[in-house]
Amino acid sequence: MSIEIRNVSKQFGAFRALDDVSLDIESGELVALLGPSGCGKTTLLRIIAGLEKADAGSILFAGADTTGVHVRERQVGFVFQHYALFRHMTVFENVAFGLRVKPRGQRPSEAQINEKVHALLNLVQLDWLADRFPSQLSGGQRQRIALARALAVEPKVLLLDEPFGALDAKVRKELRRWLRRLHDELHVTSIFVTHDQEEALEVADRVVLMNAGKIEQIGSPQDVWDHPASPFVYGFLGDVNLFHGRANEGSVHLGGHLEGVSLDSPEHSDARDARAFAYVRPHDLDVQRYAPGAAGIVVRLSRAIVVGPIARLELMPVDGREGHEGEGGDRLIEAQIPAQQYRDMGLREGDTLVATPRHARVFVEAQTAAAADRAAAMAA
Repeated sequence: MSIEIRNVSKQFGAFRALDDVSLDIESGELVALLGPSGCGKTTLLRIIAGLEKADAGSILFAGADTTGVHVRERQVGFVFQHYALFRHMTVFENVAFGLRVKPRGQRPSEAQINEKVHALLNLVQLDWLADRFPSQLSGGQRQRIALARALAVEPKVLLLDEPFGALDAKVRKELRRWLRRLHDELHVTSIFVTHDQEEALEVADRVVLMNAGKIEQIGSPQDVWDHPASPFVYGFLGDVNLFHGRANEGSVHLGGHLEGVSLDSPEHSDARDARAFAYVRPHDLDVQRYAPGAAGIVVRLSRAIVVGPIARLELMPVDGREGHEGEGGDRLIEAQIPAQQYRDMGLREGDTLVATPRHARVFVEAQTAAAADRAAAMAA
């Protein structure tokens, strides 16, 4: 079933949770709503489900306006972060619950319920736990039972709110692979909310990046990773270094006035001495020992973490002006190089190095210095 979200807004007191949000979801698609806490993703999910009412806008299922349709009539399955299983019921009874509370005319027979529940438990690979109670299950098993219960009523739309958020990292990784395989088998239109970038990129067909009640970008996982549409998207998707510089006629200069690096930026050929921000992922930084006159940003190796094949380097700029700001207020640059390269270079904490971006995404302030000068002249 396709879903159309049209100009949806929602306010809680003075807080604007959603601001004129529009989105199309194709039938059978698995879409992730991704963003930080408070960005509006869960509010949007609850409005789609009918658990929350929008102040403005509409929700259409397969072209039919469901804005005023009660949650019970929307044929939506909902999976919560904390399972919401009935503790006094067995696994079997939990999955059967939605079928047993259907109106008498729509309720399956006991034989049909028994067959369907066992089929669903087989689907989630937990048929052998049918007689257990939720307290006897692991977190990952409970979440799979919660998903089976949501699927029992044959929903047209499946909504998942941080479904793996309460689980440890290893179980979470296993379950998201399992969810992707299950979706490929069932093709139920599904929307899941997450703040975990890796989870969204690994599981979803498309990712919807949200921030401050608005959609920042929509695209495939590869597309939003390779072509982030805004500084927010670039900064939110994985680790990133932020460098400050100046853009002028298709070139961006980063670093101090004595040492630094210039990058080609043809997309900003119209810029005239404009303030620029360059985002560089840790694996896109080349690190070499310092030599006088070397092109790059001069740094000192503050800490090295070598785990498996990767060495993660924490670098402090010598002039203290580059890198991103940490919680302690200091500024550092993060780089990743092969562990073997780190060993071959014989690096030690305290060494002076040069960091050079191999690839950067540059954003330039909308108002260039020249434009500011013109505005000041007009005001005078």
